[in-house]
Amino acid sequence: MTQTPTAPPMVEQPRRSTLGTLLTPLALDVAAPLVCYYVLHGAFGVSEVAAMAVSGVIPSARVVHGIVRDRALNGLAGLTLAVNVAGIALSFVTGDARLMIAKDSALSAVISLFMMLPAGTAHPVMTPGLRAFITRGNAAREAAWERLAAGSARFRRAERRFTGIWGGALLADCVARIVGALTLPVSTMVWLSNVMLIVAVVAGLLLAGAFASGPIQMMVIIEAKHAR
Repeated sequence: MTQTPTAPPMVEQPRRSTLGTLLTPLALDVAAPLVCYYVLHGAFGVSEVAAMAVSGVIPSARVVHGIVRDRALNGLAGLTLAVNVAGIALSFVTGDARLMIAKDSALSAVISLFMMLPAGTAHPVMTPGLRAFITRGNAAREAAWERLAAGSARFRRAERRFTGIWGGALLADCVARIVGALTLPVSTMVWLSNVMLIVAVVAGLLLAGAFASGPIQMMVIIEAKHAR
């Protein structure tokens, strides 16, 4: 939940930085809360509600740290923090640990709707990130993207499909976790909810790659070559 000694420092440092950027949120948002819950509840006999509340503080603290570090509050960070705090408060008020699981589902639902509602418009939510990933700042690819966005209906459909696939994957994750929270033991859903999220992300990657980002990347590469 390493290091190459022969690599020159100017090459090695970005690799470590990139790896840390990818793994730190995963460790703090998934692994650390999971370990914290089982240590408190299993080893020390803390109640499910209290154990989940304490473990929920870890990802909330990461969000707060990011806000303080960047001196900015974006919509997703604010939403994540608000849902986490509300889930902790409601769990103590009601004494129901299932609310701690359900609040994660609520966050997935809001994000998925945020993606899906404008997916059919000219400005799908996921397009800026997809464009940055595919063009990588290359001027020829940037120009190719602009031409395709302006003149290719197939390209625009793939753009919308990319956002729609990710929104659908998160919405499916939301429904699955709500059903699990209402029907399965809390101790099972503590780890299974993370598995469900990982499955949704993997499904989103595979489906979006096959039916949206993959075709888009090929179109951009071909268009950039033809323009030379």
